[in-house]
Amino acid sequence: MQQGLQGHKARKRFGQNFLHDAHWIGRIAKSIAARPGDNIIEIGPGQAALTRELIRDAGYVRAVEIDRDLAAWLRTQFSENELGLIEADALTIDWANVAQGTKLRIVGNLPYNISTPLLFALLSAADHVVDQHFMLQREVVDRMVAEPGTKTYGRLSVMLQWRYRMAKLFDVPPGAFNPAPKVVSSIVRMTPKDPAAVPQVDFALFSSVVANAFGQRRKTLRNALSVLMDAEAIQKAGVDPTARAETLDLDAFVRLAHVAQELGVTPVTPGAAVD
Repeated sequence: MQQGLQGHKARKRFGQNFLHDAHWIGRIAKSIAARPGDNIIEIGPGQAALTRELIRDAGYVRAVEIDRDLAAWLRTQFSENELGLIEADALTIDWANVAQGTKLRIVGNLPYNISTPLLFALLSAADHVVDQHFMLQREVVDRMVAEPGTKTYGRLSVMLQWRYRMAKLFDVPPGAFNPAPKVVSSIVRMTPKDPAAVPQVDFALFSSVVANAFGQRRKTLRNALSVLMDAEAIQKAGVDPTARAETLDLDAFVRLAHVAQELGVTPVTPGAAVD
């Protein structure tokens, strides 16, 4: 079979960087450890470097591909019994419908330009997921797994760690891709927590508390959360109003959301997007 799509240039609008190094392809496939019967969804199969390994291990894979040219080429490489293609933007997919009543294993080399929105979009599908293995820009993965008190700890850390157990596996150098990106990539494993272990919160309020707390990192919580609650309410949650967001652990944000709910607070989205 043809191993590469001749004449196809990576498209910037899709954030395409194609994995081509056999060592790294094999290492990623080994980390995923696909097995026959796994319900695997690959986001952005591209030129099928990882797809071939997944099909070899699992027998059948479904893939989401937005590039029509690549989708057409993929159909020439695999039979319908090996690869099921979903031609769509991963940001618009109903993941619960894709799961078809079973648990998904989601993998992908996520385009840097949609990585954060897609991670948040997948939060709502966590009940339908066994695990997620993604390749992302290293600085994004570092934020995802960051601990309180570190410079990389922020909104992305708190929101994802609320729902998943996170593990950074290893870095992948730019030379493993064509074209080579200007940044180092990393592989992250995200395993949804058992529903009983997920802190119960009003999700909209929790999101609002976290987003506002990190919206202006230099501000104390008294100022950063002033649109939601006063210093007395923050203290009621067992949190110091003069503290800054990056010092708080997940449980503190959960307590703040509980107090906000008790007070009947309406969620407020901060003016600027934050990660």
